[in-house]
Amino acid sequence: MVKQGPRPLVICGPSGSGKSTLLKKLFKEFPDTFGFSVSHTTRKPRPGEENGVHYHFVSVEEMQSAIEKGEFIETAVFSGNMYGTSKKAVENVQHQGKVCVLDIEIEGVKQIRNSDRLNPLLVFVNPPSIEELERRLRGRQTETEESLQKRLNTARREIEYGTEVGNFDVVVQNNNLKQAYEDLRNFIVRELETQQGQGINVSLNRVFDE
Repeated sequence: MVKQGPRPLVICGPSGSGKSTLLKKLFKEFPDTFGFSVSHTTRKPRPGEENGVHYHFVSVEEMQSAIEKGEFIETAVFSGNMYGTSKKAVENVQHQGKVCVLDIEIEGVKQIRNSDRLNPLLVFVNPPSIEELERRLRGRQTETEESLQKRLNTARREIEYGTEVGNFDVVVQNNNLKQAYEDLRNFIVRELETQQGQGINVSLNRVFDE
């Protein structure tokens, strides 16, 4: 059973929507508040990614075995690779008294929404447009043309689901990074202050930029 504590924060959005940049800013401003749930994936590491830090990189066989043992809260297949959030990954963060952050795909969000286990805050990061998304993904120079088109097709479905009323607690429109971060931060701080008022112990200590 996942330990009760601050409500986990689920953040979702197409690849290239700016999720990672927004989360880095959030962790920098509130270093004592959040902890990452490190997901499992069967995809190969990208340059600079470390096993156990960015993802737990595992084989398809290892992933399937863990799923059969009931070790995951949610799993999904994205661009031909398997992803999943393990119960242990969430518990590891909650045991530290921190808000567990889950950066997951739409299929995982659907599974978590249908579960009474987590009761998370659900945030969708929406990119300015598909065209801008394509420009960002091409700029990474990590995709083949085939994998790029797969990601863009997936992104169209994600945006349709993510912007549908009722699927997420808030949609952060990332046209401008400064404004998007302000919208995200204000929503989260308001929610955590509400939880503090309900007797849930969670730190909101901030670190200000010089």
